[in-house]
Amino acid sequence: HDEGRPRRNTLTVCVFCVCVFPGVLDDEDVRAMMHGSNMVKVRSQKWQKSRSLRLLEDGVTVWCESTKSSRKAKAQQTFSVTEVECVREGCQSEALRRLSGSVPENQCFTVVFRGARKSLDLLCPCEEEARHWVRGIRTLKERVANMTQKEKLDQYPLPPPPPTPPRADENDDGKMSYDEVKRLLQMINIDLNEQYARSLFKKADRSCDGRLDHVEIEEFCRELMRRPELDAVYRHYSGNGCVLSTAELRDFLGDQGEDASLIHAQSLIRTYELNDWAQNNQFMTQNGFTMYMLSQENDVFNPDHARVHQDMTRPLAHYFISSSHNTYLTKDQVTSASSAEPYIRALNQGCRCVELDCWDGDKGEPVIYHGHTLTSKVPFKEVIETIAQYAFKASPYPLILSLENHCTVEQQTVMARHLRTILGKRLLTKPLNDQTLKDLPSPEELRGRILVKGKKDVHHLNQLGKTSSFDTSSDDEASSNNKKDKKDPTKAVSSKLSPELSELVVYCRSVPFRGFQHSTQKPPDEMSSFNENDALKHIKDTGKLFVRHNSRQLSRIYPSGQRLQSSNYDPQDMWNGGCSMVALNFQTPGEQMDLNQGRFLPNSRCGYILKPSFLCSPSSNFNPEITGGGPGHIPTQLTIRIISAQQLPKINTDKPNSIVDPQVLVEIHGVAIDKSRDKTHRIDNNGFNPRWDSTLSFQLQVPELALVRFVVEDHDHKAKNDFVGQYTLPFTSLRTGYRHVHLLKADGSSLSPSTLFIHVKVSRKGVPIKTVSERMLLAKSEGKA
Repeated sequence: HDEGRPRRNTLTVCVFCVCVFPGVLDDEDVRAMMHGSNMVKVRSQKWQKSRSLRLLEDGVTVWCESTKSSRKAKAQQTFSVTEVECVREGCQSEALRRLSGSVPENQCFTVVFRGARKSLDLLCPCEEEARHWVRGIRTLKERVANMTQKEKLDQYPLPPPPPTPPRADENDDGKMSYDEVKRLLQMINIDLNEQYARSLFKKADRSCDGRLDHVEIEEFCRELMRRPELDAVYRHYSGNGCVLSTAELRDFLGDQGEDASLIHAQSLIRTYELNDWAQNNQFMTQNGFTMYMLSQENDVFNPDHARVHQDMTRPLAHYFISSSHNTYLTKDQVTSASSAEPYIRALNQGCRCVELDCWDGDKGEPVIYHGHTLTSKVPFKEVIETIAQYAFKASPYPLILSLENHCTVEQQTVMARHLRTILGKRLLTKPLNDQTLKDLPSPEELRGRILVKGKKDVHHLNQLGKTSSFDTSSDDEASSNNKKDKKDPTKAVSSKLSPELSELVVYCRSVPFRGFQHSTQKPPDEMSSFNENDALKHIKDTGKLFVRHNSRQLSRIYPSGQRLQSSNYDPQDMWNGGCSMVALNFQTPGEQMDLNQGRFLPNSRCGYILKPSFLCSPSSNFNPEITGGGPGHIPTQLTIRIISAQQLPKINTDKPNSIVDPQVLVEIHGVAIDKSRDKTHRIDNNGFNPRWDSTLSFQLQVPELALVRFVVEDHDHKAKNDFVGQYTLPFTSLRTGYRHVHLLKADGSSLSPSTLFIHVKVSRKGVPIKTVSERMLLAKSEGKA
């Protein structure tokens, strides 16, 4: 500290330093978390263990350890608030519900994590402590999400939190020899050239004693973290090489394809320039420029698309709708647990169609699980209560409950009762008006409403006191199972439909697919389900007719029953055919879920993406298999220069001397003719600041359907390359110019501070195009959009 103030630009933070949010200690809940609490970790009625939880001084990491001491090292575990999906108050998890009545509900809470990590069920000694932790975690999550670039710089060194990591300074004298510095570099995933490392060490060793004190270590790290590629861009636009004037910054913004006004340039200086003199004189220094270039404002993803920017008043069938398959499962579809928590994760990711496989349960209460397997069962009522709580946390637009109904009439009636009583007025129980339905209503008209997708008896709606039969010959999963189980009547899907449940089906009436004949005469509220193989066959054999069908009616695609490990198919093929509801196993990370996350990244991640116009017309001539001209055909050249990467994580953490050998792949996912991939060369032993300067070019024919996926891998000579990080976004949300790509983990969460630095160029017929809107206007002027 210098005169009681935190030291800025302390670059040793990359090893042992942490960031404390300004004013964080003013929050009573956060102070209580830092003081720590003794709690009980609960897994079942029998498994309950004492745990001590404390928020570390970084304001982000929660330290959790067993309170029982032993001769062996204490069991220790940490989690970051950035990993937390949400916090549920009271007995709302499966384990805590079983204890309901035997423990005070107001002393319990559940921490739900992103990805596959198990939730943490905790019982506090008193209600006040539980409230402190629930509110405190939520406060810190919000502060992390809203941190400014200036706050990220307000860092100061702290002693490493327990357990103490391997120390670079072995004799703890506050100074480091060259060998200790080399160990430090290995910790931060960099293996410098020996000659270069020694030259940096010698340059920083001002005392000439062969050891670096804390000031010299800071200078060494500052020199190490220099970004020469950013310096080159800065010098190119700076007239004197020292500062950027407002006019020079404006010129840079113009070349980036952004708002090139003086007002915008001035606002950036006010936001990112930390030097008071420069800010007062409307200059941007190298540090301010670096801060801006690393900010979300300069992200490769268009920030204008981070809000709801699309027309939300079109019929539902004109949108891609984020959809989940087997939403209740935590892992595979044979032996894994069924739970309400995957619904929370899916809904918080913007999913707008969740699946409920409903079966008869004990004591007259229906349950949800994957029938005829070893998966566990979760009460239908519990799932609906969870959905009621989280349905509109991430998106205000309609949520569709896809019911796979295997229940008897009696338990279907119980299902209908739970849906009505728990969901209340949000449940859509009748059409929005009495007019003859020509098109499905829009997401805006159905805002805040929950729709039930299922069978509906249209012949006996006026005989609600009677049971009625319904056709089970459709291609959806329930009917497919029914066909397989006809030899065993006890396993067959019920052939009776409860009138109470039938009445709740509005706009999403499941029907068997009878072919494309008279497609335009079919009621728009009819929808069919297709397994992935049938859908692919329609796309390849009759793609144009399938597109027309999907322009008026909703189609739901689901994975093949052979995917026992809950793997996923390629969703891009289905989107090419205009299918609205492409259901994936959200619990299974991988390339397919990366594409799904990228597809629904724009429009405020609300789960609804407006299809291109050529997928919305019942007379469309678009054929996803033949794109040599016609609708959507806008030949476009995409050129991406992969310049460098920053602070890539170590993959083999068990091997302290293992350093990443990174290479970058760029993939284009779109119509068949556009699918392509290319890669850079690898960089040996440098995950800290590898530099490629490698140019990759792609020719796109239907850019409005294309997704661009950046993948970083750790090259392996003997086995498959290890995944490091990725980022996927629609081509139409890609920004030109110098950009940073903020990488994501396999589960879709942030891999911060890992980034790629790239340059993007888009052109058509040799004409550079700086913005997506410019490209679309050019296409429209030629009558091809």
